[in-house]
Amino acid sequence: MGTHWDRLDEELRPSVEASTDQFGRIRPELEAVTRDMQTTIRDIFQETELKPLFVTARTKTVASFREKASRTLPPAVAGDTPTLEYPDPLRDMHDMVGVRVIVSLPHEIREAAGLIKRQRSEFDIRADREKDIGSIESGTYGYSSRHLLIRTIQNPAVKRFQEALGEPARPNGSHVFEVQIRTILAHAWSEIEHDIRFKASNPRAWSPYFDRQFTATAAMLEAVESTFSELHERYETVTGYWDEEGEGAAPLTPRRIREVWQTLLPHVDRKSDDDWGWAAELLAAHGLKTTTNLVDLLQAEVITKVREALEHRYSPGPDRLLDDVLLWRFGKRHIELTAGDDNHRRESLQRRHRQMETFRTAS
Repeated sequence: MGTHWDRLDEELRPSVEASTDQFGRIRPELEAVTRDMQTTIRDIFQETELKPLFVTARTKTVASFREKASRTLPPAVAGDTPTLEYPDPLRDMHDMVGVRVIVSLPHEIREAAGLIKRQRSEFDIRADREKDIGSIESGTYGYSSRHLLIRTIQNPAVKRFQEALGEPARPNGSHVFEVQIRTILAHAWSEIEHDIRFKASNPRAWSPYFDRQFTATAAMLEAVESTFSELHERYETVTGYWDEEGEGAAPLTPRRIREVWQTLLPHVDRKSDDDWGWAAELLAAHGLKTTTNLVDLLQAEVITKVREALEHRYSPGPDRLLDDVLLWRFGKRHIELTAGDDNHRRESLQRRHRQMETFRTAS
């Protein structure tokens, strides 16, 4: 099989060798560009809510440069010498400098890309693509990564690199580099996959089992990221419930009660219908009218104590559990406000109240 360099036509080798030698000579200046780009990208997030886990950068190695510079295109006429994919690799390659922005969750990829693209005084965005879009459309798996091709604008470090590069380049401070944005899970997957798949010392040792397992782990990674995203969205929703000037001020209509309940206690949602009217009546009886009032009532430690106090032989549904929690908080007042002329309900509430008081005394 061999590498692109190993298979390169003898007529093309001198050109690639000359470019590689020149790259090795000016690489220190390119490393300075890399450091500058890393710092610039990192600083973008200093005053924002989005904080990447880390921002890394790398300068293409000499060996990697030679390998990519050795790629060829098939000849137009069969039997002719192939042509180089990068005739002037020092100017045609856009990944000699690469920056990676690693975030926690998939939605942060979009946010990070948006922040970078707004730095119009520093950068000109030449391309923006999702690396996994092809695998999504084909029904296969791979790591998700947002790739931006960015051109610097009058950058001093780039000018010094261009001066070292010499003619015919003009030191105008304009250089295209790549920024990859991905999640920490996708980053870990791609690093391991790259080490095994692309850095294998003997490509003949490759087994179809590796492909199968990489596909399987990519699928699991997608499922885990989806779960993390759902947890994050639920967390944002729940914290919003406590904002008394925002979501927390929303009135407790039957629909709102159902929404809050299913968010906080999805494991206790076995109503046979969608009528949450009685729950709204119970809450209104105590003057509980806002979303924050409800989430303050449905605290996990309180629900646990109520379950222990009443020694539930079965897991109660939402109406019964809400009734018990209100009884736990308001005691006899809950009985007087909600029992009315229903003697059966009054007796049931009184019995449960005695159990709660016994439990409190024993505790």
